[in-house]
Amino acid sequence: MKKTAILLSAICATALLYVSCSSDNHEETASTSLTNIGASVAVDTSNEMDLSTGLLITTSTSTTGKTTETPTGICATVTITTPNGGDYPKVFLADFGTIGCTDANKFTRKGKLKVTLSGPITTPGSKMTIERIDYSIKDIKLEGTIEYTNTTTVAAVPQWTRKVTNGKLTDLQGGVYANSGIYTTKQTAGADTPLVLSDNVYEITEGTHTVTASNGETLTLTVKEPLIKKYSCLFISKGQLKVQGGILNGVIDYGNNDCDAIYTYTHENGSSFNLSM
Repeated sequence: MKKTAILLSAICATALLYVSCSSDNHEETASTSLTNIGASVAVDTSNEMDLSTGLLITTSTSTTGKTTETPTGICATVTITTPNGGDYPKVFLADFGTIGCTDANKFTRKGKLKVTLSGPITTPGSKMTIERIDYSIKDIKLEGTIEYTNTTTVAAVPQWTRKVTNGKLTDLQGGVYANSGIYTTKQTAGADTPLVLSDNVYEITEGTHTVTASNGETLTLTVKEPLIKKYSCLFISKGQLKVQGGILNGVIDYGNNDCDAIYTYTHENGSSFNLSM
């Protein structure tokens, strides 16, 4: 018999997550361990959001010649500098303010993102580095560095690695989730319009990231089926992650390529938990 939906306050408190659960048994799974799944997805989502912001500010300001502006779609003021006096490296400092501002997706951000380009991100070998400075999304504190490196070998199929180091998410209840990992990303649509981001579609074909909670429990999430990320969608819309750690052994499924916030965790015993960002 299916049980009625439950709300896990610990997950809701992250402000990015809502969880409804339908399972046959094993309600103990919907505890700290399930909270860690929600936090792990929040970690990955915030990394994708910041990566999208980095791409937006470096693409939208690349042809204007201005040193300070506010790109359409985000509420930060962006200052552009070239420390060595040439075209690159180029540094973009996105300042969301200490009080914060609300972006087009209705997320309030505070602090700064420092984005450094070693060269055009569409050029093989170029790297975009994103550093978080006193930074938060919806009062969830985020730390760490994202490195996005162009590893393209076939011009028709642009490819990057996304590496996260010293990642840390602190939720509204003070729970801390350290994280790191690396993904391989291929662009499957929009490559012929490099200055237009809205038609871009990315496929995360392989990779693993780990998330360690304050209590020491570590989850390892590995790409099981390629993850589809449309630039026009806030969240991943399709694909699967294998989840292992503690009492957890199951699969996160992001659905059927719809632009929604819904995903499902299915435990190895068949228990299923419907979650929403």
